[in-house]
Amino acid sequence: MVTRGFVGRRQPPETGARLPPGQYLTQDFPILQIGPNPVIDLATWRFTLREGARPIKSWSWEELDSLPRTRWHGDIHCVTKWSKFDTDWDGVTIDDLLVDANISAPSAYLLAESFDDYTTNVPVADLLNGRAMIATRYAGEPIHADHGGPARLFVPHLYFWKSAKWLKGLRFTTTDTAGYWELRGYHMYGDPWREQRYIGD
Repeated sequence: MVTRGFVGRRQPPETGARLPPGQYLTQDFPILQIGPNPVIDLATWRFTLREGARPIKSWSWEELDSLPRTRWHGDIHCVTKWSKFDTDWDGVTIDDLLVDANISAPSAYLLAESFDDYTTNVPVADLLNGRAMIATRYAGEPIHADHGGPARLFVPHLYFWKSAKWLKGLRFTTTDTAGYWELRGYHMYGDPWREQRYIGD
C-alpha cells in the first residue's frame, strides 16, 4: 500500500533532515500556475497596500525598486511535494515596505493579490521580522515571468502557493479570509513541517 508520505528512494541523512514530511528534492524549478502568464508592463505597474477597499499607499516599479533591499538564501517547498534547496532571492521585506508607508499593520491578516486575480491569505505575523519579502530577483537576475516576475510575494517558511506570483498588492483584512486555493480545499496556513496541505491536516 502506498501511503501519503511515500517518496520512494531513501534520502541521504543530510538531505532528509532538510526535507519536510512527504517532500522530495528536485534540481529543477517546476512551473505551476492556474492559467497563462499575465501581460505586465513595468511602465504602468503599480503595487498597492490596502486596508479593506481603502488604498494606503501605492508604488511604481521604480519607487519599489529604490527601497532597501534584502537577500535571502535557503530552501523552498511546494505543496505538490517538491522541495528545492539553496535558492537565492532578493527583494523588499514587508517590514521595509511598511516603514516606507509610515504605518504599522492595521490588522492581523491580509490577502495577497495578483495580476491574474489569484489571491492567498497569510497572517501578518508571518510576514514581519524579516520572514517575507516582495521578491524581484532570483539567483541574481530579474524573476522570469514563469516564476512570478516581475514581483512575487515570498514567504519561504510556508508552502509555496502562499508566495503569490505576479503580485500587485496586499490587502489587510479583519478576518482570515480564504484565497483561491484555500477556497478549493487547501489549508488556511500551509506549514510544510506540519504537512498542512489540505483542510483538516
